Amino acid sequence: MLRRVFGYDRFRGEQAAIIDHVLDGGDALVLMPTGGGKSLCYQIPALCRPGVAIVVSPLIALMQDQVEQLRQLGVRAAALNSAVPFGEVTRIERQMRRSEIDLVYVAPERLVTEPFLALLAECSLALFAIDEAHCVSQWGHDFRPEYQQLGCLAERFPDVPRIALTATADLPTRDDILTGLRLDGARLFVAGFDRPNIRYRVQPKASPKRQILSFLKTHAGEAGIVYCASRAKVDETAVWLAEEGFSALPYHAGLDAGTRARNQDRFLKDEAVIMVATIAFGMGINKPDVRFVIHLDLPKSLEAYYQETGRAGRDGLPAETLLLYSLQDLVVQRSMIDQSDTPERQKKIERRKLEALLGFVETISCRRQALLSYFGDGCEPCGNCDTCLDPVEGFDGTQAAQKLLSCIYRTGQRFGSGHVFDVLMGKPTERVRQLRHDQLPTFGVGRDLPLEAWRSILRQLVVLDLIVVEPEFGSLSLGEDCRAVLRGERRVTLRRDALARGKGEGRGAARSSRSEQARASAQRTDGDPLFAALRRWRMERAKAQGVPPYVIFHDTTLLAIAEARPTSEQDLARLPGVGAAKLDRYGEDILALVDEVLS
Repeated sequence: MLRRVFGYDRFRGEQAAIIDHVLDGGDALVLMPTGGGKSLCYQIPALCRPGVAIVVSPLIALMQDQVEQLRQLGVRAAALNSAVPFGEVTRIERQMRRSEIDLVYVAPERLVTEPFLALLAECSLALFAIDEAHCVSQWGHDFRPEYQQLGCLAERFPDVPRIALTATADLPTRDDILTGLRLDGARLFVAGFDRPNIRYRVQPKASPKRQILSFLKTHAGEAGIVYCASRAKVDETAVWLAEEGFSALPYHAGLDAGTRARNQDRFLKDEAVIMVATIAFGMGINKPDVRFVIHLDLPKSLEAYYQETGRAGRDGLPAETLLLYSLQDLVVQRSMIDQSDTPERQKKIERRKLEALLGFVETISCRRQALLSYFGDGCEPCGNCDTCLDPVEGFDGTQAAQKLLSCIYRTGQRFGSGHVFDVLMGKPTERVRQLRHDQLPTFGVGRDLPLEAWRSILRQLVVLDLIVVEPEFGSLSLGEDCRAVLRGERRVTLRRDALARGKGEGRGAARSSRSEQARASAQRTDGDPLFAALRRWRMERAKAQGVPPYVIFHDTTLLAIAEARPTSEQDLARLPGVGAAKLDRYGEDILALVDEVLS
């Protein structure tokens, strides 16, 4: 089935074990990174077991995309959602009763209704697959309350195997999934969280627009996502990028449904669109050739960061991420948690998640190690993140911390960072003189470091809770644990940021990224006439069918064709991603194109 339908010769990682378990009727919880092949873990059992497989999917766009890809493979698949006409719904339900369809994708809201459950009782069921299962957890970043109602499937259909799948779940979230879905006795498969093709980069905000443009120079003509914290910032950034010559579109809940749908359609079907979005965009995106993800603001948690950056490089080819963050981002996030109406238990969990994220952005060790350890996974230093490519120096920041803490205390714990830095660095501004702060013993004690270094130190001391920033006015005060530092009883280790060292925005990492991508994917350039011709042919077919290009073939398959240069259908059939249906549908055209380009 793997070879004939999907065009692959071997399973990856735990896929075979998962499929065997579900084929034998077992329940499973599968944790597998984005792009790791989760879908095959239920699609192949669905094709091998009798009856129809019901796949729970959270978004209409995701359903439509997956159904179209399966139909291209010759699989009988359909979706039931609000976008499907009534007559089509009736036809699909009739096919379900007759077992004339293999997979049906449905939203959780529809599945748990009594009419739909009654329909399922009339069908022969192969399995239930619950995709994006982390939505069950109320502590997670994508909580969907209707997912918790899916536990009823255990009682209604006890003999039908259920498989829950997600790319993002820490230990508490896994427990929530097992409990909420009533997956008692389900086998846990953890296939690892590493996405080795993704390069992680994090920078303090200095000049965000300049930093973004510097990053985008290495991704000209590629598709990407830029995440912003607010709708207003999305609109502003999309307009600015368009003025800079990029094909950029906005996406957020404040736009009308038609505009959102059109923008998403362009992003999926064109090959060089940048989507500027809030976190409302992404979970339903199955586009494999997203080459970069930028965060212009601090995400809410490491799970959210992992999920959002995981939308890059789903095809396994090189991809890159950039996170820009500031002290203000941290203050806003903490303030939102403290001022929310949620129970104190949930606030504690959200604070813990934020602290883990802050530990990740401030780490001086391999960034991938820090990310994977949060999920209970690990790796050797990766050589493919900013801290590996441009190692960060740690230093004993105790004395610097004492200077800054003393300055905040002696100025009365009621001023913002600007005034504190003026006093610390000995700048006799009019306000400093009026307040006689130029007479303080801390006036000028920080002249030995540049302003960027003090900003970095302040941010890190806030992360350590040694300094508190008042959310509304930004005044600085001392944290509860600062006394031990001031007395010299506690040492403070800090990181020396690249900007504070005067090294720009990690230029060395950007150069290394570009050279590696050039080596790893040289065939993706227009310098290979066959690959370029295959991409043009794919775009023509996609436009004719009204589908995204990757539904026809992924870039990885086009690369394999360009490298192998097949001369027969037998040659073509041996390449990854060329199953029987696609060979029958496109084989003759591809072979003719190869012959034409190479002759």
